[in-house]
Amino acid sequence: MSSQELFCAAARKCLSVGRKSLSTPLSLDLAAQVLAVDLGLKPALLYDVNSASAEQVQQYLISLQSAQLVSKSLLTLGISDNAIIVNPAVVSANLEQLLHGRDVAVIDVCHSLEKPNITDPLSGDLRSMTQDLLFILRGFVQLSEVEKPLYVGEKSEEWNLCTLFGILLGYPVTYWFDQNKSFENCLAMTPLMLTKASATWQADTEGHRCCLYSFSIPAILHEETRSTLENWSLRLRERFQQQTVLRDLTVCQSTVTLPSVCL
Repeated sequence: MSSQELFCAAARKCLSVGRKSLSTPLSLDLAAQVLAVDLGLKPALLYDVNSASAEQVQQYLISLQSAQLVSKSLLTLGISDNAIIVNPAVVSANLEQLLHGRDVAVIDVCHSLEKPNITDPLSGDLRSMTQDLLFILRGFVQLSEVEKPLYVGEKSEEWNLCTLFGILLGYPVTYWFDQNKSFENCLAMTPLMLTKASATWQADTEGHRCCLYSFSIPAILHEETRSTLENWSLRLRERFQQQTVLRDLTVCQSTVTLPSVCL
């Protein structure tokens, strides 16, 4: 079997929900994303293809690892019913850098604000969340048994998952809001600069185009976040040049305005 066929077979075997299995295009897109995580082009992948459980996602990874399609270092993180495929070395390095002032913009989008603004990325709640996750991740990767997902448990009930996912997925910007007051935000009808990074997985004879990153920045904060975005793009291109599995990296931007934004 070709590598594409092996990836698709693993997805059909492990990620089916009921009688419905993943289509070939979805299986190939997932495969390209997982390869990007394995290569360190992105630190993690939030699994949202269907409602497969974290256990199923972990079995999918084990199947790929057994076939030597990805490294054995990848693991599945279970946070509040979400499954995240993680490159623990890259995620840990990112969390450590964030604690030491890494160039990541945290944008306060609380519903009570007239407009979004930059906030302190190392404020009490954010620092505590980052430290907690780093401690949990370090402890887990030292274990010899990695057959099961890493479940964060009750600790994550206090975390702002919108902010956390932005950090985990390697975005140069992430949104924050005071979830103790409201889960609504002030982004409705706010022009957003959407950044997408895409590449082609040239597996076997057929290339598959996939989106590696997609995130937004309020256009009003474009100048304040310009250097952060440029540094992120530069690091991504440098990492991209160090591998040969994916090719034709493109980073493009567009502006969108939506009547409501769900985070």
